[in-house]
Amino acid sequence: MKLRIFILSILFLGVIFVSFKTSEENFNKDKNNNTLVKKQPNLIIIHTDEHNFRTLSCYQELMSEDQAFVWGKGNNATTPNIDRIADEGAIATSYYCSSPVCTPSRASLVTGLYPQATGAPKNGMPIREDIPTFATILKAQGYATSYVGKWHLAGGHEKYKFNIKYKAGFDDNRYMMTGGHTPYYQFTKDGIREININKAKGVPQDEIIHATDYFTDKTLEILERDKDKPFALMLSIPDPHTPDHARPPYDKMYEGLDIKAPKTMEEKYVKMRPSWATGKTNNEAVGKKSFINEKNALKQYFGMVSHIDDSVGRILKFLDDNNLTENTIIVFTSDHGDLFFEHNRRNKGMPYEASAKIPFVIRYPNKIMAGKVINTAYNNIDFTPTILSLMDIKTDVKFHGLDTSHDYISTEKVVNSDRITYFARTGGQWVCAVSDRYKLVIDKDEKPYLFDLKKDPDEIVNFYYDKAYATIAKEMQNELFKQLKKYDEPGLKNNKAYIIK
Repeated sequence: MKLRIFILSILFLGVIFVSFKTSEENFNKDKNNNTLVKKQPNLIIIHTDEHNFRTLSCYQELMSEDQAFVWGKGNNATTPNIDRIADEGAIATSYYCSSPVCTPSRASLVTGLYPQATGAPKNGMPIREDIPTFATILKAQGYATSYVGKWHLAGGHEKYKFNIKYKAGFDDNRYMMTGGHTPYYQFTKDGIREININKAKGVPQDEIIHATDYFTDKTLEILERDKDKPFALMLSIPDPHTPDHARPPYDKMYEGLDIKAPKTMEEKYVKMRPSWATGKTNNEAVGKKSFINEKNALKQYFGMVSHIDDSVGRILKFLDDNNLTENTIIVFTSDHGDLFFEHNRRNKGMPYEASAKIPFVIRYPNKIMAGKVINTAYNNIDFTPTILSLMDIKTDVKFHGLDTSHDYISTEKVVNSDRITYFARTGGQWVCAVSDRYKLVIDKDEKPYLFDLKKDPDEIVNFYYDKAYATIAKEMQNELFKQLKKYDEPGLKNNKAYIIK
């Protein structure tokens, strides 16, 4: 009997020790070395530009084959490192940008506000300096805050420049760049300068570096410097944006693919498009001849995605090697998508999924269970309030976005929701209400379009006038106009053509 009590006592003490040890890993001693203080979680955001969510294999795995491979069976990139974030954390299947254009989307991400409230509702406009960002809030909480890569919130358009005066809370912004997508940088006696693809061919390889490598290198240098204190870092990689050039060996990685035209490029479907999808400005429309000539661009795009994925792998390895994995939140996302021939279009600016839906995967082992799938409509205005809540940061700042942290930290492996949010075209030409299944687009010059993303993932059929969808159409429209008024969305909120009946 005594022996049994002794053994049970040892086991009990062992449990207590393991429990204490596990808890201790998330705590630090204070400067007097006598008080345990809870560690603040670190934050890393890896943000890309013009990134089609279909090119991440973690998304491909959740889609039907025809949706995962719209450019032909097997024709897509693979992303094992980004997949690791999703596998060890959560993936959001219906995450949208506030506006499918660089500047307004980025402004929303860092502020939690719709573009009209940020001072930057259009490309080339500077973000307001009197509104908080997640970085200003974290900096006030003692975080080392850093930004590396494309910013596009300092005014001007596509002008390559460092030394940005307004930091928006990112204390270390030495490598914050105004904008531009020139693939290479050259080191000179006068500093670093951008060079295009053709000039790069004539420069010694030890004098140039690809932008993705440069910004990843600088990220790792900052992480090494700040690894022993709470840090928040945002890495904004300018790829896979045009000019669709991957550096060797990524430029040859997908050359064997036989790229096919997406289904929605077929003439019968092109004729069915609404007027808001037919514009031919900014080289955003294509045809059969253009598609043949631009097939290689998609292969280069896949190569850029693989290059980005390897860079993500470098950062994940740093976290593993420095015992930072458990207490670091890492997010991979983008500002908007790229249609890449779907609906006979290129690039962005459309309410279609490939333009407006963005990848979003997040890992935080201390709070988010591995393998979580979240099927609810999010908007990147939700990012700032959600990430601050996950980090246990209290603030009185008011956001347009919602704190959706409960979806991430819940015990549900799969989270489903019928929440409706909205996003809009810069300038108020169209607005779009979206849930996890339905999408309602209302344009100033076009009849309303209601898409059923489950029955019609290609977004071809307009169900707005289908009697079976009358209740859904009314619900989506009522909620859309309610939110337009609440958030003072310009343009369509007073459009008399679509007054709710």
